[in-house]
Amino acid sequence: MGFPRERPRRWRRTPALRRMARETVLSPGDLIAPLFVMEGEGRREPIPSMPGQYRWSVDGLVDEVVEVHALGVPAVLLFGIPEHKDERGSAASDPKGIVPRAVRALKARLPGLCVMTDVCIDEYTTHGHCGVVRDGDVLNDETLECLRLMAAVHAEAGADMVAPSDMMDGRVGAIRDALDQRGFEQVSIMSYAAKYASCLYRPFREAAGSGPAFGDRGSYQMDPANAREAMREVRLDVEEGADAVMIKPALPCLDVIARTRAAVDVPVAAFQVSGEYAMIKAAAAAGWVQESDVMLETLVSIKRAGADLILTYFAKDAAGLLQTARP
Repeated sequence: MGFPRERPRRWRRTPALRRMARETVLSPGDLIAPLFVMEGEGRREPIPSMPGQYRWSVDGLVDEVVEVHALGVPAVLLFGIPEHKDERGSAASDPKGIVPRAVRALKARLPGLCVMTDVCIDEYTTHGHCGVVRDGDVLNDETLECLRLMAAVHAEAGADMVAPSDMMDGRVGAIRDALDQRGFEQVSIMSYAAKYASCLYRPFREAAGSGPAFGDRGSYQMDPANAREAMREVRLDVEEGADAVMIKPALPCLDVIARTRAAVDVPVAAFQVSGEYAMIKAAAAAGWVQESDVMLETLVSIKRAGADLILTYFAKDAAGLLQTARP
């Protein structure tokens, strides 16, 4: 037969043909912007290890989200930085706390925005762990009540979705019960279903002031070597009532994202975490890579693996580029 009749390069010959054959299309609507909110007014503090990211006071946060939303990004995820911390993270469930105030301000300015909130007490505790600590141990069941209260306070403020990131056993069911009992049946839960004890969270911990004061989080976050365990965690969270499940971090876990997408029918999210963002920024600053190209290629790879939603600190920049690139 001579040279093979099949020539895959035919579909690569021109930009128009490549667009027509493209299997995975990234859009601003796939993205969720994580943002840090702090006390005060008129404040915008840069985060050194995350160039281009800031801690915002509520007024500045609202203005920033207006710009992000105008680019087509449908949702934000809020992380609160309180003025005062204690052993139990009690500020996390204060109805007048920083996150509830931010939620109310965002919903008042942008009613159509999906406002999501992180539900975890690590940013609010003096020890920096994601649960109540006694004698050096992070207590699972005692922590659930903190999470129930925190989620309910966020729902009362107007949050559309709460995202428990603590990795305590049974927290999705506990939060679902708490929301339903208080009349918030319509508030969704996106669980950090498979959250690994990754080294890539360090810039986030600087940003949120939430590094553990002792030990590490290996007793409750997952071993990065395990994939079958992730499927068990995902299944349990869906059974407990999760409306969406998240894999974190994203790029080291593309296999887990793909397995999760094949295993469940709920939306699958992936979090391109602070360390992933920081590495791309650092390499670009050194002139080793083109930032926009790497940003978009990594985001497409996360979606190609099976993520329906991508949480990324690049949300604003990526959405701007995607808007410009529309044919």
